[in-house]
Amino acid sequence: MKIRGQHYRTIWPSPDARSIEVIDQMKLPHLFTTSKLSTLDGAADAIHTMLVRGAPLIGATAAYGIALAMREDASDEALDAAYDLLLETRPTAINLKWALDRMRNALRNRPREARSEAAWFEAGKICDEDVETCRKIGEYGLELFREAHARKKTKGPLNILTHCNAGWLACVDWGTALAPIYMAHDAGIPIHVWVDETRPRNQGASLTAFELGSHGVPHAIIADNAGGLFMRQGQVDLCIVGTDRVTANGDVANKIGTYLKALAAKDNNVPFYVALPSSTIDWTLNSGDLIPIEERSSDEVTKMTGRLPDGSVATVEISAPGSPAANPGFDVTPARLVTSFITERGTCPATEAGLRGLFPK
Repeated sequence: MKIRGQHYRTIWPSPDARSIEVIDQMKLPHLFTTSKLSTLDGAADAIHTMLVRGAPLIGATAAYGIALAMREDASDEALDAAYDLLLETRPTAINLKWALDRMRNALRNRPREARSEAAWFEAGKICDEDVETCRKIGEYGLELFREAHARKKTKGPLNILTHCNAGWLACVDWGTALAPIYMAHDAGIPIHVWVDETRPRNQGASLTAFELGSHGVPHAIIADNAGGLFMRQGQVDLCIVGTDRVTANGDVANKIGTYLKALAAKDNNVPFYVALPSSTIDWTLNSGDLIPIEERSSDEVTKMTGRLPDGSVATVEISAPGSPAANPGFDVTPARLVTSFITERGTCPATEAGLRGLFPK
C-alpha cells in the first residue's frame, strides 16, 4: 500500500541485512514512523507490546525474530530458546506458532553454518507468500462484493461494516478483510465502510481509518455499540472481519466485540464474512472454547492515548480512579453465525467440511 505516494510493506529487511524494519503501529495515526529491530529480544518485545500486530504480521515478525537469533547463535539450543520466547508473546493468534514451526522445520536439519542464511531466506518467503495470499483473498472477496452491490435494491454505495484492523497493517501487504475493500474501490464499485472504533485499543479508529483514508476509500468511524442500530436501519449491506484463529469446526477467534457484531448481523439478516489465510486455521482444535484468550493490561481499558490541541500526544486516564478493569483481547464467534469464509483458495461454508473442501491436506 502507499503512504504519501510511497509503497510500503509492514516489514522488510534493512539494507545492512542485519536487522529488520517495521512500521511502528503504536504511534499511528498521529505519527507515521518506522522502527528497526536488531535482536531476538527486540522482535519479541515488538510483538508483545503490539508495535506490530495482526495475526499474519505477528507470524512474519516472529519468523524474522528466528533469523535474528540465528545470526548470533545457530545452535539447536538457541533455535529452541528463540522458538519458546517468541511463542509466549501472544497466545491467541495461531499464525505465530505456524510461522515458528515452519522456521524451525526449515532449519533443524541444516548445518549450523548454513542456518543464518537459510533463516533469512525462509522468513522472506513467508512474507512474500503472505502478500500473494492476501491478494487472492482480495480477489475472491471482490467477487462477493460485486454480487452484493448488484443485489442492492436501493441506489447508493455498498455499505460494509468491519471490526478491528484486518488491513495491510495487520499483514505484510493488502490485508485480509480490507483487501477486497481496496480492490472494490479500485475497480470503481461504490463502497462505504463503517469502521468500528474497536475499544479498548481503538485499532479501527486509529489504524483502519488511517489505511482507508490513505487509500481514498469513503468511510466513517462509529462507536462499537452503534453497529446494531445501523444494521436495523438497513445501512449495512454486509460485515467482514479478519481472524486470529479458526478452529477445525469453523469457530472464529477475533478481536473482542466481534461476537456481538455477528449476533447483530444474524438478527438482521446481514451477511457476516470472515477473511483468513490458511495459516490461521488451527486443525488441532475442534471448538473455539479451547482457544486461549489473551488477557491484556487493564491500562488499555482505563487509559487512552490521543493528540492534544497543541499537537502533542498524551495518555490520560478515562475511568474512575481505583476501579479495576478486565481486558480480554479476543472473543469467539460460533461458526453458525458466519455466512462464509474467504480464503486464498476461494470461499466456503464455516464448517469443517467446508474448510476441508478447500484444504484437504
